Amino acid sequence: MNGTSLRLARVPCTIVTGFLGAGKTTLIRHVIANAAGRRLAVIVNEFGDAGIDGEILKGCGNAACPEENIVELANGCLCCTVADEFVPALDAILSRDGVEHIVIETSGLALPKPLVQAFHWPAIKNRVTVDGVIVVIDGAALADGRVAADLDALARQRAADTALAHDDPIEEVFADQIACADLIVLNKRDLIDAAGIEKARAEIAGRLPPGVKVITAADGKVDHTLLLGLGVGVEDDIANRRTRHDEETEHDHDDFDTFVVPLGEIAVPSALAARIAALAENFDVLRVKGFAPVAGKPLRLMVQAVGGRVTHQYDRPWAAAEAREGRLVVIGLKGLDRAAVASALVG
Repeated sequence: MNGTSLRLARVPCTIVTGFLGAGKTTLIRHVIANAAGRRLAVIVNEFGDAGIDGEILKGCGNAACPEENIVELANGCLCCTVADEFVPALDAILSRDGVEHIVIETSGLALPKPLVQAFHWPAIKNRVTVDGVIVVIDGAALADGRVAADLDALARQRAADTALAHDDPIEEVFADQIACADLIVLNKRDLIDAAGIEKARAEIAGRLPPGVKVITAADGKVDHTLLLGLGVGVEDDIANRRTRHDEETEHDHDDFDTFVVPLGEIAVPSALAARIAALAENFDVLRVKGFAPVAGKPLRLMVQAVGGRVTHQYDRPWAAAEAREGRLVVIGLKGLDRAAVASALVG
């Protein structure tokens, strides 16, 4: 069997990466909902204590990706736990019949390269291949010259920590994600004008590997044919994708903290959104996402926030046997006052 036929026999895997709040989960949700009959499986790496992203994806209700085909990894960044988490997850998926394509959503802090390199491991190298690496970017933030909605907190931490001798860690992650990209999705096009889009494109242009294209999207709505079936076989080219961490044997995410805030029934969604938006001003909070029950409403409220930008919508009915209990995952800088943040959210 030659190399080409071997690759065709493998199950293709698409890695979707990008910074916190860029819209990775929304994009994958759209892919699942419009899979045109293709049988998908998803591995979602939730960097925290609650599988919020997995719950969002399971709410799609599409036979193309049944709930049992969505595997959540909640024990830390996937590129740091690849041996303990990723290979067993792949084994679980590959043991099921009919899976045609696997989509892997990394945490916002993950480096794609170590994950791609794992596809050379003997346990999986003849069973799967990396179809492509998709990097989702927050276009609205980038139009303002930032890779995230609020970088002021990061600048304050860097100025206060004299032990930091390297570049801003978020900038490093951002650069390494782009260095491994086969396609860039500049998301949140609806939040910026034409001049903003061009400015965001210009911010990316100097970092792009040769031949990598940039497409724009609103609400993660990208035709699945642009994302799946690239056939790149990234693991065979990964040595040529140079990143800032190539000389490092490991990395960590000690600059960040994540925790879950339980939430009871709320009366007014807009009031919760206002409290979440205020967190970015009063605390070093980068990201909030989760669910809440609303008084008198049979539907679950899904909430997502990047810095001071908050969106909320009803995503699905509460199940009959499901407790109407909300939970919000908060991601911010190390040293967050958890009690104060929880108090601010509960109101």
